[in-house]
Amino acid sequence: MVNKAALDALKTYYGYDSFRSGQGKLIEAILAGQDVLGIMPTGAGKSICYQIPALLLDGVTIVVSPLISLMKDQVDALNSAGIEATFINSSLSLKETNERMRHVAAGHYKLLYVAPERLESEYFRELVRKLEVPLVAVDEAHCVSQWGHDFRPSYMTIATLLRDIEPRPVMAAFTATATDVVKDDIVNRLRLVKPARVTTGYARDNLALSVVKNADKRDYVERFIRERPDQAGIIYASTRREVESVHAFVRSLGISVGKYHAGLPEEEREATQEAFQRDDLQLIVATNAFGMGIDKSNVRYVIHNNMPKNLEAYYQEAGRAGRDGDPGECVLLFSPQDVVTQKFFIDRSEAGDERKTNDYRLLNEMVQYVHTGECLQLTIVRYFGEENGERCATCSNCADTRETKDVTEEAKFIFACVSEMKQRFGVTLTAKVLRGANDAKIKQFGFDRLRSYGRLQAVPEKRLTGLIHGLVADGYLTMSDSQYPVVQLTERVLGVMRGESSVFQKVEPEVAPSSRSGGRRSGGSSASIAVSNPALFDELRKLRKRIADEERLPPFVIFHDATLREMCEAMPRTEREMKSVKGVGDGKYAKYGRAFLELIQDYS
Repeated sequence: MVNKAALDALKTYYGYDSFRSGQGKLIEAILAGQDVLGIMPTGAGKSICYQIPALLLDGVTIVVSPLISLMKDQVDALNSAGIEATFINSSLSLKETNERMRHVAAGHYKLLYVAPERLESEYFRELVRKLEVPLVAVDEAHCVSQWGHDFRPSYMTIATLLRDIEPRPVMAAFTATATDVVKDDIVNRLRLVKPARVTTGYARDNLALSVVKNADKRDYVERFIRERPDQAGIIYASTRREVESVHAFVRSLGISVGKYHAGLPEEEREATQEAFQRDDLQLIVATNAFGMGIDKSNVRYVIHNNMPKNLEAYYQEAGRAGRDGDPGECVLLFSPQDVVTQKFFIDRSEAGDERKTNDYRLLNEMVQYVHTGECLQLTIVRYFGEENGERCATCSNCADTRETKDVTEEAKFIFACVSEMKQRFGVTLTAKVLRGANDAKIKQFGFDRLRSYGRLQAVPEKRLTGLIHGLVADGYLTMSDSQYPVVQLTERVLGVMRGESSVFQKVEPEVAPSSRSGGRRSGGSSASIAVSNPALFDELRKLRKRIADEERLPPFVIFHDATLREMCEAMPRTEREMKSVKGVGDGKYAKYGRAFLELIQDYS
């Protein structure tokens, strides 16, 4: 049970009466002096797990965070709640840095956010040696693992910070996604001592996941965003060139849109991100460089124009939708060229052979996700090691109303072909053999003389390759972890070949812009949110935007949309009633509450 002081701090500063799943256990462990590892999905409230202890412990808590924009947003949110916090990073001048370090040394702050690169500074280390540091919190801790999807060498310096702090502080590591291998790597590399491990589950019940194959991506994107004109969204693309192309296309539709990738000037990237955070811009096209730094709570949809390199990266990026707990949509537009692009990135990287083999394995698992007929949410939580998940009923597979087809006979021909080819070749060549293609490589290996040659010539190649990938996703076949993965048989094939079991799949239809795709209309409205008083809600949003612009803050730092909606339902008339609204703590009320209360009173 969480102690009263922690609950009082939660109510006073954050406006909530109780902790979410996992938060209480992590906070109790930290306050008891135990290291922790928290694996909590995006939007689950990881930051509260170290911010509450920071308020209750003597001294200043150091928070290691990877991106400047993320630090600024969190510090702004803390300050708006009446919590003294600051950051030190490369965006500050030397004079500003020195001034903030003096204030830190004087005990003016409870939380200090720094980038991992800052820990390499001897000047900063000297400051730390003079401080009372009860807690070091590591955000986006998966970055320390070489087996994670976003390894950053600078994170390796964090553990050495412990040598400069006496007595040793509690270490707290947090991330949204991590496989068991990555979790163990985090513990070892950050030198966590018998940490309390809390994993609250990877399922994001508010997100509707969709995979769309064989679609005209431009038509799909146009239809999707036109039907959501007032919603904030992100379109991810795999390369800078693709970002520029999609951005130009969306602009040609007369839609206001920003772009973000590492090839743009820093000033332009900062301006675009700031406009998006402040709701001056509702849509942005970006590479994965626009990822962890996005703390915007009201993103309603994320479209992946290209398949990411692995499931961890995908779920991190897709998780930018619905951070506030309200419905969000996550659409992955897939084409076979996406696999070629990701293989190119892996092949030209400077990683060692072991890392590349691991990256190819992760890419294969991403491809299997695209082709699975299983619940997409369930597929993801199982990937991260959860076995007791339930079907979500909202993803494109669960909502797919197409009739399941018995493909046992086609599957038998595929299994036989893979066997005759000695399990040494990939999906494309296997499909060509089955279709009886007049291909030089087929003749070179003598595959035109196989019994399987041409046995499925009536099946279109695109559908046949999709069928093979589906058999991989369903566990009948497997793919080797290499640059050119080969198809191999699993034990599940035996039952099918003996006639003891059958194989069923939903055959992918051709997708038109106005047709169904994966069981869900491309222009669905699953992210629509009911508001009891839309007119008042709109007025509250306008007031929030005016205050945010005056204070140069993102609107969600003032109040989240969910808080404004509860105001519309509760219609508070007194200070006490306003403070009973979730998200309105003492600090927020002192700064902003009176203005919102007066607006509601006038509206009534």
